[in-house]
Amino acid sequence: MSQRTGRSALTRAELDSWRVFIETTEVLRNKLAGRLQSDSGISTGDYQVLLALSEAEGRRLRSSQLADEIGWERSRLSHHLGRMEQRGLIRREATAGDNRGTDAALTTEGRDALRRASVPHFHAIRELFLDALTPEQLAAARDIAETLRSHLTAIENAEEP
Repeated sequence: MSQRTGRSALTRAELDSWRVFIETTEVLRNKLAGRLQSDSGISTGDYQVLLALSEAEGRRLRSSQLADEIGWERSRLSHHLGRMEQRGLIRREATAGDNRGTDAALTTEGRDALRRASVPHFHAIRELFLDALTPEQLAAARDIAETLRSHLTAIENAEEP
């Protein structure tokens, strides 16, 4: 936990660090998204869904579990899955043993699209992110990201009733 807890005003250095972090990660995300779309014809949202389904047991997940896994609101995911289903990347099916639930299942077309997208996507990750950092900086970036994630999880858990 930071020693700054309870301090409300941001110093100039803190604000500058925050802005460069946010602005740079946004530029990186936009560049990666543009490359993914132009190289493979799928969006980052498609890629997230396809990746999660490819890693799931049976290559399927209940829609609510998929939403939690990729950090999306259920309504956003539902609309996105509809568009992916129309393109043949996934199919939606009733959850076995639960008439109220819906599973998203990876199709052969979706698996193939993920495979086609992954190689150029990995090349873009290397070019735009990994090649810019030394091994020490990469380790530090991971440490910072893990620390932030733990902090945010702790806050989220403290906010739950």
